[in-house]
Amino acid sequence: MKLTTVTHVTIDGVMQGNGGASEEDRRNGFERGGWTLGRGDADTVAFINEVYRRADAFLFGRRTYELFLESWGSWSERDVPGWEPVHQALNSRPKYVASTTLTDPAWPGTSVLPGDLAAAVAELKAKPGGELQVHGSGTLVRRLLEHGLVDEMILTVVPVVLGQGERLFPRNGPDLLLELVESRVDSKGVTNQVFRTAGRPQYPGN
Repeated sequence: MKLTTVTHVTIDGVMQGNGGASEEDRRNGFERGGWTLGRGDADTVAFINEVYRRADAFLFGRRTYELFLESWGSWSERDVPGWEPVHQALNSRPKYVASTTLTDPAWPGTSVLPGDLAAAVAELKAKPGGELQVHGSGTLVRRLLEHGLVDEMILTVVPVVLGQGERLFPRNGPDLLLELVESRVDSKGVTNQVFRTAGRPQYPGN
């Protein structure tokens, strides 16, 4: 399977607390949650729905898994008009959680990956299928990038600058070359970009 990460980010690279509830993630004094609410238009909704339709399985960090369980795992399709493909995918396809502490996951179809993350994910990728998707899960995404396990990155870039919050890419981290596969901007200025990972950048004089 191809491993694809799917992340909502601000112009300044923040991914924390993007959901509809401002109280979703208050870690480290973060007070500006819910910044995606009402930002995208129907084209972006259709794009995100199509991304979820493609998923053969999902991989989460524990925090994101628990947030999704409290929302998508407890809502019915009647609760999410316009987002039925997301609900169907999350509740019908296998879910894997990278965690050393979760022992009894409540969401049906969930398996826990408690051991060597790189080896476990490499084994998942070797299985037949189309796409293993990681939504949110910033810490997990950074670990997967460090191990060279990410094949494709989808960034939904929302035109807002928060000035605080956890960023997708750390200030000091591994470098990464990306090749643009697709880019589209909606009527509200939200950009959906699809990148293929392409190794490390080359620098003059190296």
